[in-house]
Amino acid sequence: MSIDNVYTRAQKHLDQELPFVLYRKANSDQLNAFFQESDIVYTIEKGYSDAGFVFAPFDALQQQIIIPVQYSDHHSVTVEKNAKSSNVRTPLEHIISDKEIQKNHEDLVQKAIDAIKTKGIKKIVVSRKEEVKIADHLSSLQIFDRLLHTYSNAFVYLWYHPKIGTWLGATPETLLQVQDRRFSTMALAGTQPNVNGKEKVEWGSKELEEQQLVTDFILEKVTPLIDDIQSSEAYTHQAATLLHIRTDIKGVIKDTSTVLKSIISALHPTPAVCGFPRDKAFDFILKEEGYDRSYYTGFLGELNINNKEQVNSDLFVNLRCMQLKQDKAIIYVGGGITKDSIPEKEWQETIKKTATMKKVLFQ
Repeated sequence: MSIDNVYTRAQKHLDQELPFVLYRKANSDQLNAFFQESDIVYTIEKGYSDAGFVFAPFDALQQQIIIPVQYSDHHSVTVEKNAKSSNVRTPLEHIISDKEIQKNHEDLVQKAIDAIKTKGIKKIVVSRKEEVKIADHLSSLQIFDRLLHTYSNAFVYLWYHPKIGTWLGATPETLLQVQDRRFSTMALAGTQPNVNGKEKVEWGSKELEEQQLVTDFILEKVTPLIDDIQSSEAYTHQAATLLHIRTDIKGVIKDTSTVLKSIISALHPTPAVCGFPRDKAFDFILKEEGYDRSYYTGFLGELNINNKEQVNSDLFVNLRCMQLKQDKAIIYVGGGITKDSIPEKEWQETIKKTATMKKVLFQ
């Protein structure tokens, strides 16, 4: 099957209102597709023992959707690797946003700073959504194809279910990878534009503190579950036109019978998308953010997929994403707030992050 055949099958599923997902992992030339046979909403019912493509929301108590292997056709095709992100520019009129939206977000950031200073919270991740009109001729498959050929170093996807909606994204962040007993994840935080290249970047104390919080949280949570834990030195990671601070963490799973349920529950949501302490930050988000994140900052990916006689799970945090509704794209962006955050700078960071999706909408 060729990529054109995959797109034709996907369009047929759209026309027939049947669920499917298309995705490609970072720095890979393999495009994968699951085409579900019916429009049933399958959910994770028995821990994480099911096999398929999972699509989970930010709130872990809400429904986690799966396109099951046993009720789907799976295809994998080779696509040409491409990395054009640095050559794609977003027109200025699509970057500038409403002053009222700016004020609302900066007020939210200030509330988070006040809560951090008075309620024993170290970090809160606040977010917003932005609606933009898209061209009538631009389809979800065309947007996905642009993502595919623009962001080679991200996990890019198009996920559709007629009873839930259409989501696309290009996320730089891994939640976890499990290959038999081998486990790996990453701590990713801090953001700045890639102006002079990652070799010349300098990070401030706010970003370094934020990234260390994420690293410490992950190590604390996985230590009871993982043997032989190793963590790299923090380094600068490029994701499209943005730079982040990244630490890689890996080890060996102690008990494979409960690993996925235990590790996912321990990690999700991480301080990179929620805050720390998690419970206090989560409560602030639900009370103050003013909208339902839905699947933004949730997770998605392969669950218990057999590959070369191994059972692998490869899950990603749903960042740099958007939801399509009729002629609009709803773009979701956020940022980590600490006691040293400056509301105006945090607003500017979200503007830079919206560019990831706007680049493929307004080429």
